[in-house]
Amino acid sequence: MNDYPKPPFPKQHQAVPGAQHPMDPVPDCGEHSYKGSDRLVGKIALITGGDSGIGRAVAIAFAREGADVALAYLNEHEDARQTARWIELAGRQCLLLPGDVAQKAHCRALVEKTAERFGRIDVLVNNAAFQMTHDSLEDISDDEWVMTFDVNITAIFRICQAALKHMRPGGSIINTSSVNSDLPNPSLLAYATTKGAIANFSAGLGQLLGPRNIRVNSVAPGPIWTPLIVSTMTDEKVENFGANTALGRPGQPVEVAPIYVLLASDEASYITGQRYGVTGGKPIL
Repeated sequence: MNDYPKPPFPKQHQAVPGAQHPMDPVPDCGEHSYKGSDRLVGKIALITGGDSGIGRAVAIAFAREGADVALAYLNEHEDARQTARWIELAGRQCLLLPGDVAQKAHCRALVEKTAERFGRIDVLVNNAAFQMTHDSLEDISDDEWVMTFDVNITAIFRICQAALKHMRPGGSIINTSSVNSDLPNPSLLAYATTKGAIANFSAGLGQLLGPRNIRVNSVAPGPIWTPLIVSTMTDEKVENFGANTALGRPGQPVEVAPIYVLLASDEASYITGQRYGVTGGKPIL
């Protein structure tokens, strides 16, 4: 059993979107622990938000399972290069795709660049997300509300739509929702609302794409220790992050990656339209 860190954590606020390497403790994305077993050999994966946190853990796991990876991220170049290094050390290819998924043209471009480099997309992981903490509705600006939706759910629609022509029967789409889709944190109102939308979008799209044999599922993480936390939450919330779970701590990104591996693999050939919680004990309906 891994002895993962428990709160309280040190004060460590970062500017949005945050970086992984200065965090204390540094998140465990499986760099030294995840061991693959050839479950994704020959597959091509596109992962958004892949530079750090859950995205990095999924990218490392996919590579060690045999997949080549296209890694989309905003502008966290150092984190992205480190993730690419781990992918390449696993003997797989990595394509870095910086840019803002809130922009319609970029959503299409990252899909087309992935298909141009690798010929197709077998697994699409929509993981990029934005959040900010506010204690009142009046504190949320119109621009921030729109941006949260553009990054968290509209980008998923656009990327899925663009990717379909490059996906074959047997393909898998995995969208990152959240425990907030069932248990909305009022201080994360915009974020929580988008995560509910992602859960519903995934369940509906799974039914819509069933006749094409393309599966769609979502993963609902609970409190996971990532740069998003230290760049968007108050010092007090960071200090106690994850303490209110049954396990008494936040999850590490490496603990979330295995469910993405399952859903990406052919082992999940009869699983679609579902949502899977990785919450440290917080129930989802």
